[in-house]
Amino acid sequence: MFSIKNGVKQEYDLAQLLFNFALHYAIWRVQVNPDGLKLNGTHQLLVYTDGINILGGSVHIVKKNTGTLVDSNSRLVVNADKTEYLIVSRDQNSGQSHRTKNDNCSFERVEVFKYLGTTLTNQNSIQEEIKSRLKKSGNACYHSVQNFLSSILLSNNIGLKKNITIILPVVLYGCETWSLTLREEHRLGVFENRVLRRIFVPKCDEVTREQRKLHNEELNDLYSSLNIVRVIKSRRMRWAVHVAGMGERSSLYRVLVGKPGGKRPFGRPTRR
Repeated sequence: MFSIKNGVKQEYDLAQLLFNFALHYAIWRVQVNPDGLKLNGTHQLLVYTDGINILGGSVHIVKKNTGTLVDSNSRLVVNADKTEYLIVSRDQNSGQSHRTKNDNCSFERVEVFKYLGTTLTNQNSIQEEIKSRLKKSGNACYHSVQNFLSSILLSNNIGLKKNITIILPVVLYGCETWSLTLREEHRLGVFENRVLRRIFVPKCDEVTREQRKLHNEELNDLYSSLNIVRVIKSRRMRWAVHVAGMGERSSLYRVLVGKPGGKRPFGRPTRR
């Protein structure tokens, strides 16, 4: 035990360290309780800094686990305004209300939830994540450097390096877990071609003698590196090899080799 006479600010390292101590103590008390959260092997609790994600097979289980975690430590305060819950299910009209109550707190049900920079949806679809990544992060990064990309003082190689080192890392953050459809591959290709057209100068038309934008085939001939879809696939394979070498004791390995139970939904699967 130690006492603190003065308060600490949230962005300071000491505040984060003290919060980790308090949260670790609360989780430890839940693990000791046989009727509480079983964290080992079931992955019902994900914690990163002050963001706690509680998983469960039903709303009732999530409410029970939340109450167990809060009751284990009286000093652990839940902010109801910042707390939401999401139901991932094929049947979204399961009769659940838009709000659920736990003791004196009321939590709102949402269809889209952002956790650790990734957009999660109730349909477990990656489309909203890619759309949000291109619309907000990708476009903002592209517009911030577009004058440098089209500058006549810089060569095309420098513009391509800026694309690889500045724009692509922002767009492809977490792409190792993306399961792309043909529509999403086309959407990513359109964004990449727009950046490449900014780097390479327009071409003079042989008939009209006017400047025109380069076609996709001409961009592919000028851009010798891998396109954005191939980069995603290569990163996904590299991440799979890395997870496969972790061993059976790793939770990521169990997710990689695990086979979900149940039956497929009726109808043709989505093309990938």
